[in-house]
Amino acid sequence: MNSGNVTAWGADWAWGLPLIVLTVVFHAYCLSLIAQDVFRRLDSSGLSRHFSSSPIFLVGGTALCATVLHGIEGAVWAVAYCLLGASPDYKSAILYSLDAVTSYGHESLALASHWQMLGALEALNGWILFGLTAAFLFAIVQRAWPDAHSKQV
Repeated sequence: MNSGNVTAWGADWAWGLPLIVLTVVFHAYCLSLIAQDVFRRLDSSGLSRHFSSSPIFLVGGTALCATVLHGIEGAVWAVAYCLLGASPDYKSAILYSLDAVTSYGHESLALASHWQMLGALEALNGWILFGLTAAFLFAIVQRAWPDAHSKQV
């Protein structure tokens, strides 16, 4: 193992861990704001009474909001890659970031060799963010579906 690569990993961890904390806290905060709005709309008797399919649209809208949220968080990582010189341009950085955060990894893009651990840390961050999103969407569906079915019966 090249000791130069191990030494460089210290910078990756020094940048990666705060980015993980920042995006997880941002993600949780935004999900709580989305939840407040969705639950308020689901609890609104006027909305459910007039539009029996409204819970379905709320779930779809919630999924869209979560997707945008993941895109914003990927953009944060892409900006970091550009500022650190890990990626040659923003277009490559955002594509790499979205590949890493989703663990898709299909594009033939790579970070500068001494920043490759940072990309792996972003993939770890993606697992955490997608886990939070999956749990969140499950909670929304649990809340929305009983309302949708009880109004139709």
